[in-house]
Amino acid sequence: MDLAMAGKKAIVTGGSEGIGKAVTWSLAREGVDVAICARRKEPLERTAAEIAKATGRKIVPIPADMTKPADVENFVSKAHAALGRIDILVNNAGSAPGGLIDHLTEEEWASALQLKFMGYVRCMKHVLPIMQKQKKGRVVNVIGNDGVKVSYWEIAPGAANAAGQNLTLALASQYGKDNISFVCVNPGPVRTERWVGLVKAMARDMNMSYDEADQLAPASIPLGRIAESEEVANLVTFLASDLAFFVNGTMIEIDGGQDKPLMDKVRDR
Repeated sequence: MDLAMAGKKAIVTGGSEGIGKAVTWSLAREGVDVAICARRKEPLERTAAEIAKATGRKIVPIPADMTKPADVENFVSKAHAALGRIDILVNNAGSAPGGLIDHLTEEEWASALQLKFMGYVRCMKHVLPIMQKQKKGRVVNVIGNDGVKVSYWEIAPGAANAAGQNLTLALASQYGKDNISFVCVNPGPVRTERWVGLVKAMARDMNMSYDEADQLAPASIPLGRIAESEEVANLVTFLASDLAFFVNGTMIEIDGGQDKPLMDKVRDR
Protein backbone atom coordinates (compact mmCIF):
# COMPACT_ATOMS: atom_id res chain seq x y z
CA MET A 1 0.00 0.00 0.00
CA ASP A 2 1.30 3.42 -0.96
CA LEU A 3 0.82 5.71 2.03
CA ALA A 4 1.37 8.80 -0.16
CA MET A 5 3.66 10.41 2.39
CA ALA A 6 6.53 11.49 0.14
CA GLY A 7 7.50 15.09 0.86
CA LYS A 8 5.73 15.26 4.21
CA LYS A 9 7.53 16.84 7.17
CA ALA A 10 7.40 15.34 10.67
CA ILE A 11 8.87 15.77 14.10
CA VAL A 12 9.40 12.84 16.44
CA THR A 13 10.29 13.24 20.10
CA GLY A 14 12.48 10.63 21.74
CA GLY A 15 13.84 9.73 18.33
CA SER A 16 17.31 8.44 19.19
CA GLU A 17 16.33 4.91 20.22
CA GLY A 18 13.48 2.51 20.89
CA ILE A 19 10.05 3.24 19.44
CA GLY A 20 11.00 6.78 18.41
CA LYS A 21 13.95 5.56 16.37
CA ALA A 22 11.81 2.87 14.74
CA VAL A 23 9.13 5.47 13.88
CA THR A 24 11.76 7.76 12.35
CA TRP A 25 13.08 4.89 10.22
CA SER A 26 9.57 4.00 9.09
CA LEU A 27 8.61 7.57 8.20
CA ALA A 28 11.87 8.15 6.34
CA ARG A 29 11.33 5.01 4.26
CA GLU A 30 7.98 6.51 3.20
CA GLY A 31 9.71 9.65 1.96
CA VAL A 32 9.18 11.86 5.03
CA ASP A 33 11.79 14.35 6.27
CA VAL A 34 12.01 14.20 10.06
CA ALA A 35 13.35 16.33 12.90
CA ILE A 36 14.11 14.27 16.00
CA CYS A 37 15.00 15.15 19.56
CA ALA A 38 16.41 13.41 22.61
CA ARG A 39 18.38 14.48 25.64
CA ARG A 40 21.70 12.88 24.66
CA LYS A 41 23.41 14.56 21.71
CA GLU A 42 25.73 11.76 20.56
CA PRO A 43 23.17 8.94 20.17
CA LEU A 44 20.75 11.41 18.58
CA GLU A 45 23.23 12.55 15.95
CA ARG A 46 24.34 8.97 15.32
CA THR A 47 20.75 7.86 14.70
CA ALA A 48 20.06 10.83 12.41
CA ALA A 49 23.17 10.15 10.32
CA GLU A 50 22.37 6.44 10.08
CA ILE A 51 18.81 6.97 8.86
CA ALA A 52 19.68 9.83 6.52
CA LYS A 53 22.41 7.79 4.85
CA ALA A 54 20.20 4.75 4.37
CA THR A 55 17.06 6.55 3.16
CA GLY A 56 18.29 9.74 1.54
CA ARG A 57 15.84 11.76 3.63
CA LYS A 58 16.59 14.87 5.66
CA ILE A 59 16.87 13.86 9.33
CA VAL A 60 17.49 16.80 11.65
CA PRO A 61 18.84 16.02 15.16
CA ILE A 62 18.05 18.67 17.79
CA PRO A 63 18.98 17.87 21.41
CA ALA A 64 16.17 18.71 23.82
CA ASP A 65 14.92 17.74 27.26
CA MET A 66 11.11 17.58 27.25
CA THR A 67 11.00 18.47 30.97
CA LYS A 68 12.44 21.91 30.13
CA PRO A 69 9.97 24.33 28.49
CA ALA A 70 12.73 26.34 26.82
CA ASP A 71 14.20 23.18 25.26
CA VAL A 72 10.82 22.19 23.81
CA GLU A 73 10.21 25.63 22.35
CA ASN A 74 13.70 25.63 20.84
CA PHE A 75 13.20 22.15 19.36
CA VAL A 76 9.93 23.02 17.66
CA SER A 77 11.26 26.35 16.41
CA LYS A 78 14.43 24.86 14.93
CA ALA A 79 12.56 21.88 13.48
CA HIS A 80 10.07 24.19 11.78
CA ALA A 81 12.85 26.35 10.37
CA ALA A 82 14.76 23.33 9.08
CA LEU A 83 11.78 21.54 7.55
CA GLY A 84 9.71 24.52 6.41
CA ARG A 85 6.47 23.10 7.82
CA ILE A 86 5.29 20.46 10.29
CA ASP A 87 2.70 18.10 8.87
CA ILE A 88 3.03 15.42 11.53
CA LEU A 89 3.86 15.42 15.22
CA VAL A 90 4.69 12.10 16.86
CA ASN A 91 4.92 12.58 20.62
CA ASN A 92 6.90 9.65 21.94
CA ALA A 93 9.59 10.89 24.32
CA GLY A 94 9.37 9.92 27.91
CA SER A 95 8.98 7.10 30.31
CA ALA A 96 7.72 6.78 33.82
CA PRO A 97 9.18 4.59 36.57
CA GLY A 98 7.33 1.40 37.40
CA GLY A 99 6.95 0.36 41.01
CA LEU A 100 4.60 -0.12 43.89
CA ILE A 101 3.25 2.84 45.80
CA ASP A 102 5.36 1.61 48.72
CA HIS A 103 8.56 2.27 46.76
CA LEU A 104 7.75 5.24 44.53
CA THR A 105 9.25 8.51 45.76
CA GLU A 106 7.85 12.01 45.34
CA GLU A 107 10.60 12.64 42.82
CA GLU A 108 9.59 9.60 40.75
CA TRP A 109 5.94 10.67 40.70
CA ALA A 110 6.97 14.17 39.60
CA SER A 111 9.29 12.73 36.95
CA ALA A 112 6.51 10.55 35.53
CA LEU A 113 4.17 13.48 35.06
CA GLN A 114 6.82 15.96 33.91
CA LEU A 115 8.22 13.82 31.11
CA LYS A 116 5.45 11.47 30.04
CA PHE A 117 2.61 14.00 30.31
CA MET A 118 3.93 17.57 30.43
CA GLY A 119 6.49 16.87 27.71
CA TYR A 120 3.61 16.04 25.36
CA VAL A 121 1.68 19.12 26.49
CA ARG A 122 4.63 21.40 25.84
CA CYS A 123 5.30 20.02 22.39
CA MET A 124 1.68 20.29 21.28
CA LYS A 125 1.45 23.83 22.66
CA HIS A 126 4.14 24.98 20.21
CA VAL A 127 3.25 22.76 17.23
CA LEU A 128 -0.51 23.35 17.10
CA PRO A 129 -0.29 27.07 16.18
CA ILE A 130 1.96 26.09 13.26
CA MET A 131 -0.55 23.50 12.09
CA GLN A 132 -3.38 26.01 12.44
CA LYS A 133 -1.59 28.41 10.08
CA GLN A 134 -1.01 25.55 7.64
CA LYS A 135 -4.72 24.67 7.91
CA LYS A 136 -3.89 21.01 8.47
CA GLY A 137 -1.94 18.75 10.81
CA ARG A 138 -1.78 15.28 12.27
CA VAL A 139 -0.83 14.45 15.87
CA VAL A 140 -0.03 10.88 16.92
CA ASN A 141 0.59 10.52 20.64
CA VAL A 142 2.36 7.28 21.56
CA ILE A 143 1.22 6.77 25.12
CA GLY A 144 0.68 3.27 26.54
CA ASN A 145 -1.97 0.80 27.54
CA ASP A 146 -1.26 1.31 31.26
CA GLY A 147 -3.66 4.23 31.03
CA VAL A 148 -6.58 1.94 30.16
CA LYS A 149 -5.50 -1.45 31.57
CA VAL A 150 -4.59 -0.78 35.15
CA SER A 151 -1.66 -2.42 36.91
CA TYR A 152 -0.75 -1.79 40.52
CA TRP A 153 2.97 -2.04 39.69
CA GLU A 154 2.67 0.61 36.98
CA ILE A 155 0.56 3.20 38.73
CA ALA A 156 2.88 6.11 37.91
CA PRO A 157 2.98 5.32 34.17
CA GLY A 158 -0.76 4.63 34.32
CA ALA A 159 -1.53 8.02 35.84
CA ALA A 160 0.62 9.88 33.30
CA ASN A 161 -0.79 7.81 30.42
CA ALA A 162 -4.41 8.34 31.43
CA ALA A 163 -3.81 12.08 31.59
CA GLY A 164 -2.25 12.08 28.12
CA GLN A 165 -5.07 10.00 26.67
CA ASN A 166 -7.73 12.29 28.11
CA LEU A 167 -5.90 15.35 26.79
CA THR A 168 -5.51 13.88 23.29
CA LEU A 169 -9.21 13.12 22.99
CA ALA A 170 -10.13 16.57 24.33
CA LEU A 171 -7.88 18.34 21.83
CA ALA A 172 -9.40 16.33 18.98
CA SER A 173 -12.72 17.96 19.70
CA GLN A 174 -11.16 21.43 20.00
CA TYR A 175 -8.97 21.46 16.88
CA GLY A 176 -11.13 19.58 14.40
CA LYS A 177 -12.34 22.91 13.06
CA ASP A 178 -8.72 23.67 12.15
CA ASN A 179 -8.38 20.44 10.17
CA ILE A 180 -6.04 18.97 12.77
CA SER A 181 -6.69 15.39 13.84
CA PHE A 182 -5.41 13.41 16.82
CA VAL A 183 -5.01 9.76 17.69
CA CYS A 184 -3.46 7.85 20.61
CA VAL A 185 -1.39 4.72 20.05
CA ASN A 186 -1.24 2.65 23.24
CA PRO A 187 1.48 0.00 23.19
CA GLY A 188 1.70 -2.74 25.77
CA PRO A 189 5.16 -4.04 26.71
CA VAL A 190 7.70 -3.37 23.93
CA ARG A 191 11.23 -4.71 23.55
CA THR A 192 13.32 -1.55 23.69
CA GLU A 193 16.59 -0.56 25.35
CA ARG A 194 14.60 0.08 28.55
CA TRP A 195 13.21 -3.42 28.83
CA VAL A 196 16.06 -4.94 30.85
CA GLY A 197 15.81 -2.18 33.44
CA LEU A 198 12.06 -2.64 33.76
CA VAL A 199 12.43 -6.38 34.28
CA LYS A 200 15.07 -5.82 36.96
CA ALA A 201 12.73 -3.43 38.78
CA MET A 202 9.86 -5.93 38.55
CA ALA A 203 12.07 -8.67 39.96
CA ARG A 204 13.06 -6.41 42.85
CA ASP A 205 9.53 -5.35 43.73
CA MET A 206 7.96 -8.78 43.25
CA ASN A 207 10.77 -10.60 45.09
CA MET A 208 11.46 -13.01 42.24
CA SER A 209 14.30 -13.87 39.89
CA TYR A 210 15.05 -11.90 36.75
CA ASP A 211 14.03 -14.85 34.56
CA GLU A 212 10.70 -15.15 36.37
CA ALA A 213 10.03 -11.44 36.01
CA ASP A 214 10.95 -11.54 32.32
CA GLN A 215 8.13 -14.03 31.72
CA LEU A 216 5.39 -11.96 33.39
CA ALA A 217 4.65 -9.73 30.40
CA PRO A 218 4.64 -12.49 27.74
CA ALA A 219 2.39 -14.57 30.02
CA SER A 220 -0.16 -11.75 30.08
CA ILE A 221 -0.39 -11.63 26.27
CA PRO A 222 -2.30 -14.26 24.25
CA LEU A 223 0.34 -14.15 21.50
CA GLY A 224 2.94 -15.17 24.09
CA ARG A 225 5.47 -12.38 23.50
CA ILE A 226 5.93 -8.64 23.83
CA ALA A 227 5.93 -6.26 20.85
CA GLU A 228 8.90 -5.20 18.78
CA SER A 229 9.54 -1.49 18.21
CA GLU A 230 9.05 -1.90 14.48
CA GLU A 231 5.52 -3.23 14.98
CA VAL A 232 4.54 -0.09 16.87
CA ALA A 233 6.29 2.07 14.27
CA ASN A 234 4.36 0.49 11.42
CA LEU A 235 1.06 1.37 13.09
CA VAL A 236 2.19 4.91 13.93
CA THR A 237 3.31 5.51 10.34
CA PHE A 238 0.01 4.38 8.88
CA LEU A 239 -1.93 6.52 11.35
CA ALA A 240 0.29 9.51 10.54
CA SER A 241 -0.60 9.23 6.85
CA ASP A 242 -3.51 10.98 5.16
CA LEU A 243 -5.09 7.56 4.60
CA ALA A 244 -5.88 7.48 8.33
CA PHE A 245 -6.47 11.20 8.86
CA PHE A 246 -10.17 10.65 9.67
CA VAL A 247 -9.24 8.37 12.57
CA ASN A 248 -9.69 11.20 15.03
CA GLY A 249 -10.23 11.43 18.77
CA THR A 250 -9.74 7.76 19.48
CA MET A 251 -7.23 5.31 20.94
CA ILE A 252 -5.73 2.22 19.36
CA GLU A 253 -4.04 -0.41 21.48
CA ILE A 254 -1.16 -2.48 20.17
CA ASP A 255 -0.54 -5.00 22.92
CA GLY A 256 -1.14 -8.43 21.40
CA GLY A 257 -4.56 -8.63 23.05
CA GLN A 258 -3.15 -8.33 26.57
CA ASP A 259 -6.19 -9.40 28.55
CA LYS A 260 -5.18 -8.53 32.09
CA PRO A 261 -2.54 -6.45 33.86
CA LEU A 262 0.76 -8.31 33.91
CA MET A 263 0.99 -8.03 37.69
CA ASP A 264 -2.22 -10.08 37.98
CA LYS A 265 -0.07 -12.96 36.79
CA VAL A 266 1.82 -12.70 40.07
CA ARG A 267 -1.41 -13.33 42.00
CA ASP A 268 -2.23 -16.23 39.67
CA ARG A 269 1.08 -18.01 40.33
